[in-house]
Amino acid sequence: MVPLQTDVLIVGAGPTGLALATALQQEGVDHLLVDALETAQNTSRAGVVHPHTLEMLSRIGVAAPLSDEGMTVTDFTVRDRDQPLLGISYAALPSAFQHMLLVPQSTTEAVLQARLVDLGGDVHRGIAALGVTTDASGAAVQVKTAEGERTIHARYVVGADGMNSVIREAAGIAFQGAAYGESFVLADVFMDWPMGNSEVSLFFSPAGLVVVAPLPNGSYRVVATVDDAPAVPGIDLIQHLLDVRGPEARRARVTDMAWSSRFRVHHRLADTYRKGPILLMGDAAHVHSPAGGQGMNAGLVDAIVLGEALTRVVRDGAPDGVLDDYAATRRPAAQLVLGLASRLTRMATVRSGIARRIRNIVLRILNRVPPFKRNLSLALSGISRRKYSVLPDRQPLAMPCTPAPCAVVTRPVAAP
Repeated sequence: MVPLQTDVLIVGAGPTGLALATALQQEGVDHLLVDALETAQNTSRAGVVHPHTLEMLSRIGVAAPLSDEGMTVTDFTVRDRDQPLLGISYAALPSAFQHMLLVPQSTTEAVLQARLVDLGGDVHRGIAALGVTTDASGAAVQVKTAEGERTIHARYVVGADGMNSVIREAAGIAFQGAAYGESFVLADVFMDWPMGNSEVSLFFSPAGLVVVAPLPNGSYRVVATVDDAPAVPGIDLIQHLLDVRGPEARRARVTDMAWSSRFRVHHRLADTYRKGPILLMGDAAHVHSPAGGQGMNAGLVDAIVLGEALTRVVRDGAPDGVLDDYAATRRPAAQLVLGLASRLTRMATVRSGIARRIRNIVLRILNRVPPFKRNLSLALSGISRRKYSVLPDRQPLAMPCTPAPCAVVTRPVAAP
């Protein structure tokens, strides 16, 4: 039977919930991680882990085993069919992780759960949150279990339950934004791919964007905008998308499909990440276009920062206001990520012939401007947002920046 009392109740055992539970378990903080699904999902969904995320995951002992399961790629190239427009490399980043890690989300979740279990933690599955009430002592969460409905009392409740978060809705926190006009197709396929497995490619075309990224098992992740995607995209659709948007001189040939899905993307941001004893992170707090592969990464950093804030408050007796510091620290990072993803999506979906030619000329010019390319690599890798992963009263933090040096990151201490 699920425990009915805990200091921290985490609702949602996706990557962000698992990362937070692992961080709390490592620090000896009482918590309970629940998820409505009976078993973990085995589809890949998010497929890239960026350098700053790996830096943060190293704090909970996950970066190394996760790296063992993935493949490293240093190059990100923007193309218009056969024409390379802009090339970004991670090879000179000021980090110990000078690469993207290509790994299916299902593997990321499995590695996180294995670390959690090794530390003595667990996931309680088949437990769905129905509603939340709050009082001076914390929150009471009504849940549905196999034994019937129960009430779990917690000092703090963390909503890690995705875009349609029950916890956020129960807290009455607004989720401002809208949906993109297009739907997205997501598929993992096996194919003969002329670009090989040495880069992540973003193709622009009048018909829409398509992203192709290699995965460790020899398959490729394909993400594309489609006006009205079928519920289960087939091989013929993926082949068509690559034919009309991908390389022309040497075309891709799709030979098999591991899985596929469609989804509609929103760009939304919660008005606040905290309301009383309720806290938000990951997709419950921010959602955006998959362009740039930022979504899961931002959520994982949320989890590590929130884990530190909750440890200070619950274990160490720090003032409750530290949790407001978490909210004030992480929400600006999400604003930057939403802006980056939206700009990439708008550029990729230009359909006017004149606008497309102007865009391509501008990108070719910027491809010759090293400061621009470095700044974009810092933004895509997450390293430019490091300061938003440091709580205000944190001591100077030495990031793992070998072989290239990087600056120590600090945040000012608020006046008492």
